[in-house]
Amino acid sequence: MTAAPEVVAGVDIGGTTTQVVLCTEDLDVIDRLGVPTPAAEGGAAMVGAALGALRLLLDRTPGRLLGVGVGAAGVVDARSGRILVASDSFHDWAGFPVTATVEGALGVPAYLDNDVNAFLRGEVARGAAAGEPHVLGMTLGTGVGGALWLDGALYEGPSGAAGEIGHVPGFGDLRCTCGGRGHLETLASGRSITARYAERTGRNVTARLVAEAAAGGDGDALAVYESAGAAVARAILVTVGLLDVTTFVIGGGVSRAWALLEPSIQRTLSAEPPVGGQPLRVLPARLDGDAVAVGAASRARVELDTVTHV
Repeated sequence: MTAAPEVVAGVDIGGTTTQVVLCTEDLDVIDRLGVPTPAAEGGAAMVGAALGALRLLLDRTPGRLLGVGVGAAGVVDARSGRILVASDSFHDWAGFPVTATVEGALGVPAYLDNDVNAFLRGEVARGAAAGEPHVLGMTLGTGVGGALWLDGALYEGPSGAAGEIGHVPGFGDLRCTCGGRGHLETLASGRSITARYAERTGRNVTARLVAEAAAGGDGDALAVYESAGAAVARAILVTVGLLDVTTFVIGGGVSRAWALLEPSIQRTLSAEPPVGGQPLRVLPARLDGDAVAVGAASRARVELDTVTHV
């Protein structure tokens, strides 16, 4: 009888959907399943939904589970496997012991990452930035997140906040959701695209509908995306100047309007090239909805390899 293949699982606990993937040891996705996130029901319910989806995957795609990686929104303590700070949309999530709960339910090691860190891990492992040693990952979603990959490893910084380009000031004087002013997030997030379009037109519609209007030639919508792309480019130039990173991968829901963002990004980079003159690669994310889950699985794979070789 052939032994069941060894697999690792990746989990992306988002505010609306929880995505679970089963991967080979080489991080090829074997199977995937998305389920609603019961964010209003608390941490136990959210992790329970993820575990239920994972068990369904293992039932229909049998394998010997080696470990689980989890990517979650908010500020996390990767060492203790707990959520430190969560948005108001998640009930009873801050302080929840994610990895201990998963390990207790499955009997295998579990690891926790911030979702943007996991996104970058995924894109470096199997996505647009595969094999790159130095990368800034940026997610343009409801907010703007960032993460750094330096010398072939995730760089979190002394307090775990390295790469948070979304809350660097210098992008005007608009009030940010964090309370600061002039942050990148005020121009390039989905929430801000909606707000900037409403300021111009008086119409309060989603960022997706603003993108559709821009694609149809709406001048106000085009101007909003022009500003968003130019702001992303300036953030890229700041990163180049400080860290000499020349590869950038952009994900999140806003990046799905890449045809609107990229021309503005490239125009700004051409007008203000880096002092060193080095070529820059600005890439749309390739893994789409799998990125965080694959990145979480990648974290588990690396940690398991480290334990095996100690």
